[in-house]
Amino acid sequence: MQQPSIDSSKRAHYVHRLNTPVDDSVSYCYYIRKRTDKDSPRMARDLNLAETVKLLDQVSGQNAGNQRALAQKIGISLGLVNALVHRAVKKGLIKIKGAPTRRYAYYLTLKGFSEKSRLVAEYLDHSLIFFRTARQEYSDAFTACSTTNRKRIVLCGAGELAEIATLAANGVGIELVCILDFETNHERAAGLPVLRDLASIRPGDILVITDGRTPQDVYDRLVDATSPNRVIAPPFLRVTHRSDRLNEEDA
Repeated sequence: MQQPSIDSSKRAHYVHRLNTPVDDSVSYCYYIRKRTDKDSPRMARDLNLAETVKLLDQVSGQNAGNQRALAQKIGISLGLVNALVHRAVKKGLIKIKGAPTRRYAYYLTLKGFSEKSRLVAEYLDHSLIFFRTARQEYSDAFTACSTTNRKRIVLCGAGELAEIATLAANGVGIELVCILDFETNHERAAGLPVLRDLASIRPGDILVITDGRTPQDVYDRLVDATSPNRVIAPPFLRVTHRSDRLNEEDA
């Protein structure tokens, strides 16, 4: 699928973060966040899709000793596992049978096996959509940086989003200098050197958020240490900008 090119309105808002204000008082990031608020139930289901796939996979492989073991293997909280199990049981995907010493055994039903296959396909589809969205929005941000002649970019976060951002930077006309990550122990990530100290970054470098775990916290920390004009968070991260918060409080 051919990715859409950045339109003038999106570019204007990215330029606004880097340079001068635009007439529109509502930022593009704020618009995206507001627009998707009404879809929060659907978004919640999407966020649990990966965990549901992992749960059904563990149960189908007979690796489910109890909910605590499931939580550890899937990497989520015990409370979320409990909610997912109850939902799966209600849908007829999982059966629970009593086992010795007051424990329970979990079994995948025939319907569960069928649903697992469907959810895996849906998960892969959602993953591709996310990848395309993230790559396009990083490309849009880098294009805006290049347009304003701010071409030295520091990626802030050494996770998978940094890998996507490096792909988005190809052919845009910017320079990825390094990755800034306050917690990682890695010396390199996504083919770039990793720095842990903001003092090592040049004053004119643009900071682009690639932290997918706590993007709001990273954004706030960088803005406090530098300035809002130097920090960019793509819309899909749903970071709330300081000016938007003030507008909400005054409303």
